[in-house]
Amino acid sequence: MTDVLPGRMTHAYDGDLVVFLIGMRINRAWRLDLWLPVFMAMPAMLAELSKDKDSGLLGYRLTFGAGGPLVVQYWNSHEKLYRYASDRDGTHRPAWAAFNRRVRKAPGAVGIWHETYVVERAETIYANMPASGLAAATSVVPVARRGETARERLGIREAA
Repeated sequence: MTDVLPGRMTHAYDGDLVVFLIGMRINRAWRLDLWLPVFMAMPAMLAELSKDKDSGLLGYRLTFGAGGPLVVQYWNSHEKLYRYASDRDGTHRPAWAAFNRRVRKAPGAVGIWHETYVVERAETIYANMPASGLAAATSVVPVARRGETARERLGIREAA
């Protein structure tokens, strides 16, 4: 089990930040032939990216919601994210092509979605928690190092 960090912590990271959400919705659970290969492709992509320190992927976490799995990814540049997505030698392009071939057989059986956010500023707090989210993807420091309040951590000055 991951160690709980006592007290109030925040992330420490000052570079470019992109948050990429990618999810899958299983619309026809009985069509394992369509959605299971999609689900199984993601771990290989994440392993490939994690091994390459220059990939731009800072970290990720996998969650499950009502519609299906969701991966929250933290990147240090949108250029590197898009480069990976279009890399003909990487794991993503063949998986994406295979997905498109499969879903033509049964339109609507499985859905894929993503959202990309280029983040100007980020504020985090983790109280009595293991390092998680952005802090796990970058590094974790005591709140006092970045500011005691959310406004301070975001660099927002009080109006006079």
